[in-house]
Amino acid sequence: MGTTERGWLDDVLNRVRGFMEARVLLTAAELDVFTVLGGRASSARELAEERGWDPAAAEVLLDALTAMGCLTKHQGRYANTPEAELWLSADSPETVLPYLLHLAGLWKAWSGLTDKVGPLPPDAPAHDRTAAFIGAMHVLGRGKAHRTIAALRPLESTRLLDVGGASGTYTIAFLRANPDAEATLFDLPDVVPLARRRLAEEGLSHRVRIVAGDLHHDALPSGHDLALLSAIIHMNSPEENLALFRKCREALEPGGRVVIRDHLMSDDRTSPRAGALFAVNMLAATAGGRTYSLRELSELLREAGFEEPSVLEANGTMDDLIEARKPN
Repeated sequence: MGTTERGWLDDVLNRVRGFMEARVLLTAAELDVFTVLGGRASSARELAEERGWDPAAAEVLLDALTAMGCLTKHQGRYANTPEAELWLSADSPETVLPYLLHLAGLWKAWSGLTDKVGPLPPDAPAHDRTAAFIGAMHVLGRGKAHRTIAALRPLESTRLLDVGGASGTYTIAFLRANPDAEATLFDLPDVVPLARRRLAEEGLSHRVRIVAGDLHHDALPSGHDLALLSAIIHMNSPEENLALFRKCREALEPGGRVVIRDHLMSDDRTSPRAGALFAVNMLAATAGGRTYSLRELSELLREAGFEEPSVLEANGTMDDLIEARKPN
């Protein structure tokens, strides 16, 4: 793909993803966050108790607003920026809040645009949510999986466990980078056929064992020297991740390592901006998912029995990498 075509694609994808920041701001307007914070600083818990909000959800929203430059956060307390105080608080004579509330109403109307045009075709990918999600993960990973795998030193390992490996995008990149290696791909039963199909297309089926299971309920296959958790931990609560890390430890041979690919957040979880917004995505889409700081992940990994983790990549995207070893 040439530079011009890549630029066009990036522009389109950035426009589509723009709904995330718009939704955060519209939700803040509907909850009257900026008026509530007018002239003061408050913690998420204090605001939640005062307004009847969910404390954890409120913190995720306020962190995203901070990442977007609408709020400041200092020692766990949030306040309006001068611009938000001027333009977004209902108490300001210059407020544009009524316009935001009008746009929030339009959001609901625009959400029905597809139905206004006509019904989806019977074979539309949107009808199969699993296939659509797995396909999306492949689209996002296919162009960069080789760079991620290179960063985790694939020649040091010969038995990969790809936990929640979807259709095998990162397994394929690992096996291409290490011709002497084999892999186990573990994912849900309805995902396994998609993995088998893609691995067969790549001519790698003979080097991959595919195991169906649920990482929340089932043990992971054992006997590996590398476990990869690529874009997995953000779907889980801290308690769920601790249990998952313990399962990874049991699946690894002594001296084996787990590598996590995900957003690595600052300690106050307001940067990088993409990670703070992705935490809102997990708030909307999962029961307990969020993004995590390096400090939080280090504590969980140590509690699960791993040695002190190290950062392999930190570039402010979901391609950040953290590695931890099982003791010998």
